[in-house]
Amino acid sequence: MTQAIATLLNARWIIPVEPEGLVLEHHALAMDGGRILAMLPQAEAATRYQAETRLTLNRHVLMPGLINAHTHASMTLLRGLADDLPLMNWLQDHIWPAEARWVDPEFVRDGTQLAVAELLRGGTTCFNDMYFFPEATATVAREAGIRACVGLIALDFPTAYARSLDEYLAKGLALHETLRAEPLLHATLAPHATYTVSAPALERIGRLAADLNLPVHIHVHETAAEVADFQTRHGCRPLQRLEEIGLLSPRLLAVHMTQLEPDEIARLAQVGAHVAHCPESNLKLASGFCPVARLDAAGMNIALGTDGAASNNDLDLFGELRTAALLGKGVAGDASVLPAARILRMATLNGARALGLAQETGSLEPGKSADVIAVDLGEPETEPVYHPLSQLVYAVSRQQVSDVWVAGQRVLADRRLTTLDLNEIVHKARNWRDRIVI
Repeated sequence: MTQAIATLLNARWIIPVEPEGLVLEHHALAMDGGRILAMLPQAEAATRYQAETRLTLNRHVLMPGLINAHTHASMTLLRGLADDLPLMNWLQDHIWPAEARWVDPEFVRDGTQLAVAELLRGGTTCFNDMYFFPEATATVAREAGIRACVGLIALDFPTAYARSLDEYLAKGLALHETLRAEPLLHATLAPHATYTVSAPALERIGRLAADLNLPVHIHVHETAAEVADFQTRHGCRPLQRLEEIGLLSPRLLAVHMTQLEPDEIARLAQVGAHVAHCPESNLKLASGFCPVARLDAAGMNIALGTDGAASNNDLDLFGELRTAALLGKGVAGDASVLPAARILRMATLNGARALGLAQETGSLEPGKSADVIAVDLGEPETEPVYHPLSQLVYAVSRQQVSDVWVAGQRVLADRRLTTLDLNEIVHKARNWRDRIVI
């Protein structure tokens, strides 16, 4: 007797990510109630399931949706505003002044809509954000049907969003309570950096993280100048300060990490901290090279992020996959490190682990949320296909993502967004451009 289910996807290949490197050929993925029921040979699936929706994807890979472990979504509206500058000049002379003038809930709403459209069209089903007015980010994510970790931003100085640390944290904790009822929305504590958030404030945030069991998402060791300046001011490196105040733990998601000593790598691995590697942003801002191969060899969990579109200048995780692989080999001087299966894991299951979501997403396993993407390998740019997993890392472009499901909802169908009005989003983005450049 057949079982009635919502969706059955028959694909040329399925790459579940866990176990690492596995490629299933001519298999089907069964989904119902927003969750994965099974992966099984297509002939067996035909006799077991009667699906409301059945798709045949003879040229496609099915895989977990990508997870962007670090971004500033609404900064899409500042894409290309200030290019070809080092980090602190970029921030202090261009980005922070623009933010002070323009950032408000409307900016964040419209910028996040633009970001989510780009993310979904590129195969990203979950993003970890850090920005002002996170309430607006959460609203957009909810309406679009994308999974999001919304950063509860904190800084030492006043902004349009909050005037003091107390206000930042009060607003953040109120949002965290609201998100508890949202199945696709989660919270992280998001102090900006060790140079913008004082040690007493970070210590307070660390206590909150322990009490609420929330990740702490923070920029750390992004540039040599940042580390040297911190050492001059405080007599220690930023990671040492984080350890002294109790933030080095499995809850820490340290972003960038281009400046690391061997003993720091060993200590990070020992405590089970996570790293969000943003290779293209690091390259564009000449921030340095994250020693990804050494972190991987030490057993650290490394996730991938794009950073914001103002410094990248896109939210293309397939592009980050390729850059991370090639850059990692070049920095290590070893072509055999960071094989394709490991890199793909960084953009999926490793991201889920860093965000505390590994039981819910990041791999295709029965019982997990049906966060799934279909990637067409039948285009000339990815033929012939000898090893589909390698093609995903070294050859695929995000335009080859044809379909996306988040918790079983088809939010991209044959390259068409189903929950967002793309024309309206682009129109708003152009209106912001006209306002900002005046």
